[in-house]
Amino acid sequence: MNNIKAVIFDLDNTILDRTITFNKFAMTFAAKYFPHLNDRENIIRRIIELDEDGYKNRNKLFEELVEELPWNKKPKSFELLKYFDDHFVSNASIMEHAREVIQITREKYKIGIITNGRSKIQYGKIEQLGIRNLFDFIIVSEEAGFQKPNVRIFELAIEGLGMRPEECLYIGDHPINDIEGAGMAGMETIWIEVNHPWKTEITIKPKHKIKRLSDLVGIL
Repeated sequence: MNNIKAVIFDLDNTILDRTITFNKFAMTFAAKYFPHLNDRENIIRRIIELDEDGYKNRNKLFEELVEELPWNKKPKSFELLKYFDDHFVSNASIMEHAREVIQITREKYKIGIITNGRSKIQYGKIEQLGIRNLFDFIIVSEEAGFQKPNVRIFELAIEGLGMRPEECLYIGDHPINDIEGAGMAGMETIWIEVNHPWKTEITIKPKHKIKRLSDLVGIL
């Protein structure tokens, strides 16, 4: 890692514990819309399943929920989307030891975030976690006009940090969006194994593979 001068993180399931965050939201959502049911566990489980770890289009998710769940009074999908926009961010939960890892990393390197999603939601999560001022550069796909794994969003971050690609290390959980995308942009990568299995067809290989964000401390 002698040539590395900047460390760039993914957000969801890397810094933010997206699993806990969405599970908390699903519980509050079920309590809000299904007070007529004593047992809401199956509803919560189905909401989590249909969400597909955040990779389901929001409009499609809520359209499916409107059709499938046992509503007392069936809402419009746009009403549910507004509820998501208004309440999801308040459930943001940081990954275990993430704050300490960020603090240690920024003592040696410039640090940044590249994340896919809508700016309102992604910046809202970062603000809720109280970590925005710890980073030298943050970019969200909506404002960038490009989504991971498009190399252009990685190039914008590299340029924003004033680095060359080979001076940057990217850490993320998604084999294609994070590791392949960053690797194609010329960056070193570290894959954090969370919810997405490795894809055998990916030719870019991460420099390291870790189970927990705290494992970075022994590498950087």
